[in-house]
Amino acid sequence: MGPRLSFAVAFIFILGACGENSKTPVGGNGDPSRGRQVYLAQCTACHNSDPAKDGPLGPAIKGSSRELLEARLLRGAYPSGYTPKRNTSVMKPMPPLEASIPDLAAFLR
Repeated sequence: MGPRLSFAVAFIFILGACGENSKTPVGGNGDPSRGRQVYLAQCTACHNSDPAKDGPLGPAIKGSSRELLEARLLRGAYPSGYTPKRNTSVMKPMPPLEASIPDLAAFLR
């Protein structure tokens, strides 16, 4: 990723964090526009910028449940009974995104 693209991604993420109500409570419904910002800043390196399409490393994740997002982002695991689209362990946990899970789930619906 070039320096300009890195700066653009960081700028988008920072914009998403600005404002009075930038954090949705973990139990909240989430804001799809904030979820899109987080997705573009944090997920598109491995997943496609269009979450309905496979990315270079990660599968399409459109429609992913909140339960799946919590398991993958917080524990690096899968929910009980879930069959992964790709049997890899490339994705590492990303606990700093915990507060963004409702927004990501709203965006991916």
